[in-house]
Formats: sequence, structure tokens, C-alpha cells
Amino acid sequence: MTTKPNDTWLWLLRVVAAGIMLQTLYFKFTAAPESVYIFSKVGMEPWGRILVGIFELIASVLILFPRTTAYGALIGIGVMTGAVFMHIFRLGIVVQDDSGQLFIYALLVLGSCLTLAYQQRDILSGLHTQKP
Repeated sequence: MTTKPNDTWLWLLRVVAAGIMLQTLYFKFTAAPESVYIFSKVGMEPWGRILVGIFELIASVLILFPRTTAYGALIGIGVMTGAVFMHIFRLGIVVQDDSGQLFIYALLVLGSCLTLAYQQRDILSGLHTQKP
């Protein structure tokens, strides 16, 4: 079985998006001080932290399965758009001396999810029929 370059690229995008989102779940679900600070600053602690974590978990799992990648990417786009806007308008690019690392991660996930959704736009538009 051979892999096309496009398949490798899509898998790389899946791993980047899901990997970053899954990695941050530990901090959200354990109420790490950094997460509590961020969500307190935007007025969404604790409910927002937990809800965002749940959405990131769902998005990550969906992204990793090729048949559901498009739907996970849409959820990821929604969550990461919110994160980017919060950074720009409420938190700032640099949060607690992180050198902008969280903002960069949000942009990487957003870019990956946008690309995955675009690559699977036929599925999202309902024009594609899944093979059994």
C-alpha cells in the first residue's frame, strides 16, 4: 500500500491539530494555575475551561479518524477562533511570560483545522457520499 504525498500532508495536519489540543487538556481538566488564570481573565472560569476542554477533546478524536476529520476540524475552527480572539482582545499575545507560545499554538491548530476542512469541503457540503 502506498501513500500519496497529499495523504501524508493531511495526516501531519491531523496530528498537529489533535496533538496540540490533546496536550492542553491536562492543564484544563486539572485546573492548572495557568488555565485558571486565563479563563478567569476572560470571565469563563471554571465552566468555560471545562467546556472548551470537552470541545477540544471531541474535536481531537474526530480529527484523528479520516471519516470524521471534517467535522472535528469544524469544531476545532470554532474553538481556536475563540482562542485567537480572546488573545487579541482580552489576554494579549503573551500570557504570563509565555513568549506568545499559547497564541502560536492556537494559530497552528486553527491553520491546520482550516486546511483540513478545506480539503474535505465536499464532505462538509454534502456532495460526497461515504463508502460503506
